[in-house]
Amino acid sequence: MFDLVIRNARVVDGTGAPGFIGEVAVKDGRIAAVGPRVDGPARAELDARGKVAAPGFIDPHTHFDVQLLWDGAARPCLEHGVTSIIPGNCSLSMAPLRAGDRKAVIGMFQQIEELPPEAFTIAFDWTWEDWEGYRRALEEGLAINVAPLVGHSVIRLWVMGPDANQRAARPDEIAAMQGVLRQCLAAGAIGLSTSFVDVDETARPVPSRFAQFAELDGLCAVLGEFGRMLQIVPEFYDADITIARIDQLAELSLKHGIPTTFSPVFDNRQTPQSVDRILDRAEEQFARGARVWPQMQTRPIDISFSLLRPSLFFARLPSWVRVLRLPVEERIAALKDPETRARLLRDAGEDGGERIMGRLVARAGEAPTDLAGKTLKEIADARGQGCALALIEVSLEHGLDVAFLAANGGHDNSDRIGPLLARPHVHVGAGDGGAHLASFSTYGDTGYLFSEFVRGTGALSLEQAVAKITGETADIWGLKDRGRLAPGQAADIVVFDPDRIGRGEERPVFDMPGEGMRYTRDSVGVEAVLVNGELAWTPAGYTAAKAGRICERV
Repeated sequence: MFDLVIRNARVVDGTGAPGFIGEVAVKDGRIAAVGPRVDGPARAELDARGKVAAPGFIDPHTHFDVQLLWDGAARPCLEHGVTSIIPGNCSLSMAPLRAGDRKAVIGMFQQIEELPPEAFTIAFDWTWEDWEGYRRALEEGLAINVAPLVGHSVIRLWVMGPDANQRAARPDEIAAMQGVLRQCLAAGAIGLSTSFVDVDETARPVPSRFAQFAELDGLCAVLGEFGRMLQIVPEFYDADITIARIDQLAELSLKHGIPTTFSPVFDNRQTPQSVDRILDRAEEQFARGARVWPQMQTRPIDISFSLLRPSLFFARLPSWVRVLRLPVEERIAALKDPETRARLLRDAGEDGGERIMGRLVARAGEAPTDLAGKTLKEIADARGQGCALALIEVSLEHGLDVAFLAANGGHDNSDRIGPLLARPHVHVGAGDGGAHLASFSTYGDTGYLFSEFVRGTGALSLEQAVAKITGETADIWGLKDRGRLAPGQAADIVVFDPDRIGRGEERPVFDMPGEGMRYTRDSVGVEAVLVNGELAWTPAGYTAAKAGRICERV
C-alpha cells in the first residue's frame, strides 16, 4: 500500500521534459511510482487537478546556519516550495569554531548577513566546536533538507587564531587547514565557501581575503578528493576583476576536478555590458571543460533600513558602518557630535549623499505620516539640506525609528533578466535566504521566477523553470536522490497552481529571538509541500513533521 498518491496532476519531473497529466505515488519517504495512472490503494490521496506536481525546489545560496538551530523549518522556505537549502555561503559557517572565536564570527554574521545578536545569544545552547558537533545540533528537529557548506574564514580562524585576518598562511598552516577541511567534508559538508569582498563588524576584510592562491589551491586539492563544490563571492562590482576570478576558478576546476560557483551576478543599467561579458566568459570556460557556474537571483533587491540598526545599505561607507555598530545611545550621541557628523557627510560624497541616497523613499507604515512616500531628495530639498544630513537629522528627530526604502537594487533592467536566466549555464541562486532579515525579504525568488519569467515574459517554459531550481541544481551540487520525480528518488514534492504561483506582499513579522523583526513574503499559489514523503506545509500552515535530513552526496 502506498502512503500517498497525488492524483490528476500536471507532472513536471525536473528533467526539463514536457509535463503530462499523471500521478505520483509515495511510500516510505521515496517516490514509488510516476505515470499517467498509478494503480493500487493508498493511505491518503491528494487531488491535484489543475495543479503542477514538481520536485521540491532547491535554494543554493542561503544563510540559515544559525536560524536552523531554533527553527528547523527555516521559515519561510517551505511556504515557497523550497525543500532543500544550502547554507554556509560567503566564507561563513557555524563550525568549526572554538568558543573563544565565537564573538568574532558573530560580528561577521552581523555585518555581512545582518543577523541580530540575539539570534546567537538567547535562541540555542552552543555546545559544539567541530563540524560533527554542529551537524548533530542541526539534525535535531529538521523539517527541511540541508546541505551545508563550511566557511573558509572560520577554518582560517580555527588554524591561525587572531592572525587569520592579519597575514598569509604559512605552508604548515595551509596543511593544517587542509586537515580541518577534510574532517568537515567527511562529516557531511558539501563544499567550501570563500569571499573576496566581505568585511567584518570593524570594516576589516574577513579572514578569507588574506588567503594567497597557494592556500586556495591547497584547499581545492582537498575538495578534489571528495568531488565537492567551491563557492566564492568575487569582486562583483567590477566586471574585469570578476572575469579574472572566473578564469581562476576555471583553472582550479580543471586542475582538481571540482565544480565551482560564484555569486552574485547583477544586471543593471549603469553597467549594461558587464553581465554579458561575465556570462560569456563562464561559457568559454565550460567549453574548455571547466565547471564555473554563475549564480543569478530572479528578483531585484528592495532594502529597508533605518539608523536604528546596522544595514547592508551602508556596506561601502565604513564610517557609517562603525557608527551604526554602536549601542543606540552612543549612536545617537555620535550622530549629534559635530566631528563625527562631518566625517559621515564627507564619506557620503561631495554631492551631499544625493547620488547614494537621493532616491530613498520614506517607507509607508514605518515613517511619520508627513514623510511617508517622499524621496529623501524631496525631504532634503524642503529642508534646504543635503540628503545625508537630512537622513541624520530626520532620524534623530524621531529617535532613529524612521524607515527608508532603497528599491530595485542589483537587477534594475527586468526586460533582460528572463533571457539571462534561461541561458544554459546560469544557475538560479544568490537569494540570501536567512540573511538581512530586518532589511528586506530574501524570499519569494521561486514564485517570482514563475510569475515574471514563465507567465509574464515567457522567457522560460514551465518545464525549464522547474528544472532550473530542481534537477539542474541537484546535478550542479551532486545532491543524491533529489531534484527529480522518479521512482527511488526522495519524495520532496511541491504542488502548486501554475496560474497563481508568485510572491506575496512584503510584511514585517515579529518572530525572531528577542522579539526581533524580520521581513517576509507570504506564499502565493503553493498548495502542498512534502519533505521526504511527509506533508510539511499547506496553506493552513506548518505541520508537525520533522522529516528533514542532511543531504547526501552522489
